[in-house]
Order: sequence, then C-alpha cells, then structure tokens
Amino acid sequence: MTIHYAPHVSPEACPALVLNADFRPLSYYPLSLWSWQDAIKAVFLDRVNIVSNYERVVKSPSFEMALPSVVSLKTYIKPARHPAFTRFNVFLRDRFTCQYCGDHHDLTFDHVTPRSKGGTTIWENVVAACSACNLRKSDRLPAEVQMFPAQKPFQPSVNDLHQNGRLFPPNYLHDSWMDYLYWDTELDP
Repeated sequence: MTIHYAPHVSPEACPALVLNADFRPLSYYPLSLWSWQDAIKAVFLDRVNIVSNYERVVKSPSFEMALPSVVSLKTYIKPARHPAFTRFNVFLRDRFTCQYCGDHHDLTFDHVTPRSKGGTTIWENVVAACSACNLRKSDRLPAEVQMFPAQKPFQPSVNDLHQNGRLFPPNYLHDSWMDYLYWDTELDP
C-alpha cells in the first residue's frame, strides 16, 4: 500500500505520544513516542485507542486517516519494579551530572570502590563521573583522594527515574501531549 500526504507536510515530524492504559506515559526519558507508521499499525491491529490527532492526514486509494498525536494502549502494561542496570539509567539516576565535580559533559561511570579493590558493578557502587574526575580518582578509594560522590549511590525505583526524566523535557512537545506530561521546568539539569 502506498501512502500519500500533502507535499509540504512530513509525517516523520508527527510522532505519537504513547500512553499506558491508565493514560500515563510509558516513559518520560526517553519520552515514549512511536513513529507515525507504528502508531497507524497499532490502530489497525486494535492495540491502541486514538486520544488525539494531528491536523495532518495520510491517504491511500482506499482510506484517509488523521495522524494520531496521542494514543493509549488498550491493555495495561505493568511497569517494571526495578529498572535495568544500564549506563544510561545510572546517568539518569544521577541527573547526567558528575557526582564529584557537578559537570554535565563527557560522562563515564565510576566504581566508588574500584573493581581492583573488590568493588562490583552494582547500583550501590557506581556513579556518573566526568572523564577528568574518573581519571583523577583512578583506582583509588574516595578517602584516598578526598573525592566523595555528591549523593550516595543507590538502586533507583522506576518512579525515581521517571521523576528525574521529567527534568529533561525534549526539545519538541506537541500541544496535544501537554495534558499527559508533567515536566519540572523550574530545575535546570
């Protein structure tokens, strides 16, 4: 099937915000968005309800459809109790901030107790660190170099990561999404 649309309007600029069946976003950071193709496919497979549409329309010889701007899943997806331990989630927990100097650039992650001294790669022993601080600390304990993390590392909940994700709104938010998103715009990351 070939989809045609007005030449001055690109469907690629029309992602759909994906809400769980309880009308909460599946994720804040990254924001749960689907491409226009995935949103339309989910509509045809009867997996979502259309909550709001763009003014843009796609057409084929047999149908015409406004592009969905907000969809909600018909089946509730229970959020994971514990987020996966990933580099990205460590950075999100630590608000994309070096836990030693407060810088936001060139982040790596640091083992508070170095692996060479028995430290393990777990939530409670890893923090975001800029490259310069990570290099300076090297494989030493915090007390040896007087470098202590701004916050004690901890295993975050999914809610902790959602709360932190709200500190980093995307550059583009469509008006139809605003009733479902709650961004904390008073704090700068």
